[in-house]
Amino acid sequence: MSEDHLAVVVLAAGEGVRMRSATPKVMHEIAGLPLLGHSLATATSLGAKYVIPVIRHQKDALQTYIHTFYPQVHIAHQDEIPGTGRALECALNVLPDGFNGAVVVTSADVPLLDVQTIESMLEVHLASGAGATLLTAMFEDPNGYGRIIRTDSGAFSSIVEHRDATEEELEIKEVNAGVYVFDYELIKDALSKIAAQNAAGEKYLTDAVTEIAKAGSKVQALAVRDNWLVAGINTRVQLQQVASELNRRICQGWMLAGVSIMDPDTTFIDITAVLGEDVTLLPGTYLKGITKIGGGSVIGPEVSIHDSEIGENVTIRKSEINGAVIEADATVGPFSYIRPGTHLGAAGKIGTFVETKNAKIGAGSKIPHLSYVGDATIGEHSNIGAGTIFANYDGVEKHHTTIGSYVRTGSHNVFVAPVEIADGAYTAAGTVVRKDVAPGDLAMNVAPQRSIANWVLAKRAETSSAEAAKKAKE
Repeated sequence: MSEDHLAVVVLAAGEGVRMRSATPKVMHEIAGLPLLGHSLATATSLGAKYVIPVIRHQKDALQTYIHTFYPQVHIAHQDEIPGTGRALECALNVLPDGFNGAVVVTSADVPLLDVQTIESMLEVHLASGAGATLLTAMFEDPNGYGRIIRTDSGAFSSIVEHRDATEEELEIKEVNAGVYVFDYELIKDALSKIAAQNAAGEKYLTDAVTEIAKAGSKVQALAVRDNWLVAGINTRVQLQQVASELNRRICQGWMLAGVSIMDPDTTFIDITAVLGEDVTLLPGTYLKGITKIGGGSVIGPEVSIHDSEIGENVTIRKSEINGAVIEADATVGPFSYIRPGTHLGAAGKIGTFVETKNAKIGAGSKIPHLSYVGDATIGEHSNIGAGTIFANYDGVEKHHTTIGSYVRTGSHNVFVAPVEIADGAYTAAGTVVRKDVAPGDLAMNVAPQRSIANWVLAKRAETSSAEAAKKAKE
């Protein structure tokens, strides 16, 4: 089918009251994207010229997201008339005069629906000459879903919404999955003939399907084999269930692609993450946002990485990384906090209880433990001593510290920015560096150590320390 003769409508106008949230239902996230994002990604992948999300409740938030990430789509606004039928009418009004073809209808709260399923529907729809084709599913607990009514021969007859169904109809397990393909002219005509004459007082899209069948056009009802593909989300319980299933599938996909995941139940990977072959993910790993992991890297246990690029053969343990670049063969952790703007060079090290922010750290350089490095540039093959603080804030502005290559800084240093330590320089333990240090120099604070003889014996005479001192002097 030509893309000029295909429209995809994504219903996203519902209020979502059962989520009990200030956030619009379709903006709740699973696997790194809002529900609306999953649905629009599928819709736009079909190649249709017209992709039309229909919005109403909290439309400003939805419009902002759509304009930012899907600027090519055409937004339709549902008016005060409620119901999915009215939502589709509003979408059809966006289509240009003369449009003639197929209209796919999906819902923004059905995020696992995939392109392959919709394309299969389209093939059946076009090959059979049907006026409408819809997906159905067999649910053990069909509560809340519209029931599929079939004739004695098994052909489609109608759809009855749950609240309008009789006791006998409520026993039916086959339900409407809410995914449709319509002939444009037929659905437009059918929608003009139905009204909101039901228990909910809404204009049902399902009534339009029945109207098409009554008019003598063929209606295909295709049973989906994988119920997760049409699992809808109305509550936070359902949100968690679908999110868990999607994560299971993501993990399975990466394992089949050559990634070792030790415990998929405690490993969470956003759909936007990219992993190389022979990556190993240990329990408690979270890969969020636009994150890339290079081949051979070992991540975990208990690691969270967000919007970061990790090179090949990197080891990261028990750490949090956000907005950073970690180059090949580097090591991070345990208990490191890597903040945005950090760039760790190849074979570098950020070690135990180290926090970095806006720091460029050269190849082979090490910050082994108990340090804060903020607003800094560190050259290659330098070593930052334990307990070092880069004092970058003067109470008003942030300032930068530059450490050269092959520098050795002593333990418990404080670098008061702005300051520069040149290549090959050393700083002594306990030094507060306020002035630049020239290449090859040793920076130190001259403060001779002073000892007061027998102070413990005189001032702490009854203590265990005093007893130990007496014995040592004997």
